[in-house]
Amino acid sequence: MTSDELQHVVDRERAERDRASHRVCVCAAAGCQSLGSEAVRAALSRAVEEAGLDGTVQVRGTGCLGLCHAGTMVQVESGEAGARQAALYERVDAQSAVEIVRSHLVAGEPLASHLVAPDAPFFARQRKVVLQGSGRIDPEDIEDCIAGGAYQALHRALVEMSPQQVLQEVVASGLRGRGGAGYPTGLKWSTVAKAGAPGAKKYVVCNADEGDPGAFMDRSVLEGDPHRVLEGMALAAYAVGADQGYVYVRGEYPLAIKRLKTAIKQAEKLQLLGSRVFDTAFGFRVDLRIGAGAFVCGEETALMQSVEGQRGQPRPRPPFPAQSGLWGAPTLINNVETFANVPTIVLGGGAAYARLGTEKSKGTKVFALAGKIRNTGLIEVPMGATLREIIFEIGGGIPGGKRFKAAQTGGPSGGCIPAQHLDLPVDYESLQGVGTIMGSGGLIVMDETSCMVDVAKFFMDFCREESCGKCVPCRAGTVQMHGLLEKIGRGEATLADLERLKELAELLRSTSLCGLGQTAPNPVLSTLRYFEDEYLAHVRERRCPAGVCAMKGGGEAAA
Repeated sequence: MTSDELQHVVDRERAERDRASHRVCVCAAAGCQSLGSEAVRAALSRAVEEAGLDGTVQVRGTGCLGLCHAGTMVQVESGEAGARQAALYERVDAQSAVEIVRSHLVAGEPLASHLVAPDAPFFARQRKVVLQGSGRIDPEDIEDCIAGGAYQALHRALVEMSPQQVLQEVVASGLRGRGGAGYPTGLKWSTVAKAGAPGAKKYVVCNADEGDPGAFMDRSVLEGDPHRVLEGMALAAYAVGADQGYVYVRGEYPLAIKRLKTAIKQAEKLQLLGSRVFDTAFGFRVDLRIGAGAFVCGEETALMQSVEGQRGQPRPRPPFPAQSGLWGAPTLINNVETFANVPTIVLGGGAAYARLGTEKSKGTKVFALAGKIRNTGLIEVPMGATLREIIFEIGGGIPGGKRFKAAQTGGPSGGCIPAQHLDLPVDYESLQGVGTIMGSGGLIVMDETSCMVDVAKFFMDFCREESCGKCVPCRAGTVQMHGLLEKIGRGEATLADLERLKELAELLRSTSLCGLGQTAPNPVLSTLRYFEDEYLAHVRERRCPAGVCAMKGGGEAAA
């Protein structure tokens, strides 16, 4: 594709949008599909046709609109080009879809019974960068994505910028890896760019092996805007000198895999991937590798082993992937959200991006809100937003009149944050200061009915099951820690068992081979730090304060 051809697609698609009096976007992400969004879309299309509006109304499938608990979500954009107004509907089924057409599209009156308030805090408090296309574009139509801005950053980079200039913008942005550790993205890219002899083989890998319980950020981005991720990977390849990429995605994400395959095929057809992209010397091929569901393959060295066709187990570092990665070549590995930030940085400049967020944590962060919270779903907020803002304003607070107890971040590698830290700004340093991590963005809210011993046991059971078994501390230590937590939950433990649990936690953290074992004790350590009274109640009083654990003697203990 040439520059003129890209602009022709943009002009044609935008003209088609402008001719439509209404654009109806139906959430076609996995969550809403499970609620029947395909039937909703079909009902909308039939009703539009029966009303004689099929020439002036566009009905499109799109990505996640965020408010997952209220699916199926439908957004109707109406009015003249450049001054369109959007109305968002929740809990739409096939019957109410027909009513929306009759009321909103024919009579001009929004259907109040399913309408979401336009100033609802869930939407008003967000700042969308990664998710700016999700809910607005059809992820299975590359031309619709191009009209929405896809591949504009790649075009600018290849036509107007050198690889070093692209790299400088990423460095200036202050972007940190969104996969959990928060390593500076620009520094990682710079290391790969300098590695190897001139012209040597290099790889770019997208880590889409999202495995944290309760996390669905990367899946939603891939389902709703796969071209944004592919474009970010291509920009990275141009900056570091790579010509081959891999997306390593979980096999449990069939819709994301389907849309990635479609997106890659469409991009190759338009020569936005492959050889001579935008009629330049730059070429970049992307292939998929499907993971079998091993949590440990989210660790970058285990991921590379799996991509190479070997058993997915971590290996000692150094050497680091930037020097010796896939098949011994320098390899850049970032996660889905990290790559999805890059087009915005290249188009708007690193300095503009760095104005978002905090001094050391730049930009925005996508979170998956889950657990005991009214508004479960997908959100994106500037770094530095407080837990209170996220949980009680965007999330709508705790249902059923219950009290907030803790928020768990970072998945099995993270920890639990108690109510005393609700005003904590959510950034890398602040979270580390209270004994947890950002992780990839899962945020599970717990109320007073949650037992923190039981929560720690759940995550330790997960780590025990997911341990690859390569190193003894993780292989044996997670089993021993889980056994002690079960003993505490049954009311059979002693204070010596509690001390042994703490000793094992420190042992795993300091001696395990990879991040899985090193961080597996975090949920235990954080719950001991803030909720030790619950552990002591189980041990000394043989009771579970939350009434969750079946204590010795049978039945549930009284709260």
